[in-house]
Amino acid sequence: MAECVPSEQYDWRPAVDARSFAEVFVHVATGNFMILDIVGVATPTDLYAEVPSEGTARFQGMMRRNDELMASVREKDIVVDMLKRSLLAVAQSFAKATDEELNRTLHFFREETTVRRVYMRMLAHTHEHMGQMMAYLRFNRITAPWTDWRPDRRK
Repeated sequence: MAECVPSEQYDWRPAVDARSFAEVFVHVATGNFMILDIVGVATPTDLYAEVPSEGTARFQGMMRRNDELMASVREKDIVVDMLKRSLLAVAQSFAKATDEELNRTLHFFREETTVRRVYMRMLAHTHEHMGQMMAYLRFNRITAPWTDWRPDRRK
């Protein structure tokens, strides 16, 4: 989806208080990196070099850094690269995870849960914003990178 939006529309937003195309894509990418960090996957050093190394300070530092990135990264090629890197990191880390690792418990947003459920939360977060992006695309009459299925288009 990030690739089909013209670069001149990356700053478009449906309302003053809504995220732009670029901000949503960066939000998804940085959210993936932050949640991967919580489950123990190393974050990209080029994005998070200045973040504290552990504990609550690390989480708060990542939140601040993610906000900085969302506010400053606007160039389509950089946004697309960041989003692809994050999605690849999620896919690779999940593919490598053993059942033992996926069943490991951890504290995540005030609840005791498993690594498996944290990955499910990443998937839900990504899909939530995919729906948002579909609305943005349709409003701007941008063709999605796939054809919509409709009964009258059956062959």
